Amino acid sequence: MTEEMKSLQVGDVMQGKVVKVENSQALVDIGWKSEAILPISELAGVHVSQVSNVLADGQEVEVKIIRHNEEEDQFIVSKKAVEAEKAWTLLEEKLASGATLQATVHEVVNGGLVVNVGVRGFIPASLVDTKFIEDFSGFVGEEVTLKVVELDREKNKCILSRKAVLAEALEQTKKSALEKIEAGDVLEGTVQRLTDFGAFVDLGGVDGLVHVSEIAWHRVEHPADALKEGDQVKVKVLKIDREQERISLSIKETLQGPWEKVADQVSAGDIITGTVKRLVTFGAFVEVAPGVEGLVHISQISHDHIGTPGEALQEGQEVQAKVLDILPEQKRISLSIKEVEPKQEPVRMENQVEEEPMNVTLGDVFPDLKNFK
Repeated sequence: MTEEMKSLQVGDVMQGKVVKVENSQALVDIGWKSEAILPISELAGVHVSQVSNVLADGQEVEVKIIRHNEEEDQFIVSKKAVEAEKAWTLLEEKLASGATLQATVHEVVNGGLVVNVGVRGFIPASLVDTKFIEDFSGFVGEEVTLKVVELDREKNKCILSRKAVLAEALEQTKKSALEKIEAGDVLEGTVQRLTDFGAFVDLGGVDGLVHVSEIAWHRVEHPADALKEGDQVKVKVLKIDREQERISLSIKETLQGPWEKVADQVSAGDIITGTVKRLVTFGAFVEVAPGVEGLVHISQISHDHIGTPGEALQEGQEVQAKVLDILPEQKRISLSIKEVEPKQEPVRMENQVEEEPMNVTLGDVFPDLKNFK
């Protein structure tokens, strides 16, 4: 027996060589007269189902002596004890500096994910992602980037966060996007969320708001009436506040305006159909296209004399009108309803005999007046 053999004791750390891999343990040559036993429970900080998943015959391995079986003069060694000692030091440094580390997801457990970072690391479900994830099974075997958020060596507690890494990356992307975007830019985006007052659109790391009034040229009661989450849309940047990280967007500004569209399709003299939207003292406003109303002056409503537009029209009524004039730049269309309707001629009764004018004098009616003096 050599001096080196005599000096082995509990707590020593050394290099060994795997001699044999068994179901629940491995035999390791540590330079002692008999191989040391490395139990499956001492392989890693996380659960291992088979020794062969971690070790192979002939593999070099660093181990720590944790017990000595004096009766059989055999040492019990641990691989995870060596890894844990190194891991706690590294993890404490990462926690202090805020630096990230890489780890592979080992398994899904109740409430989160387990990773092997030299010790058993736990990622709570709330710290897995910035958004809600229902099924975590897809993470098993995936290498993830993490931040250390809590450590307690005595309790063997190591809490990690993937969400913190993602949030930091998103913030950097957001900052970069805000620096590039300018008012007037026309961009492609994805509808992320709908609210009562508008739609939030992702512009590639930063969200902008399309107010409900900026969704379309016609009136939209609720954003959900025109959009749905996931829609790809083209938007124009109306205003950007980098300090408050707010971007005002418009979808309708990327579309041809209703007045421009009407100007392309309608000319003076055309007969068009519209709906009476409002009655006012001086006439009626008729919607001839979504977002476009023309005015029928009271004098152009009927051939007959009317005191108020309500004598001949009612709101919601569909009418035909002739375009008298169109000025899209001023958003004005002058219309006439009476120009479409034929003027009624006076009704003449059948067999009506036109009477000749009678040249009758008072003397003819009262002959005695001729002799009156």
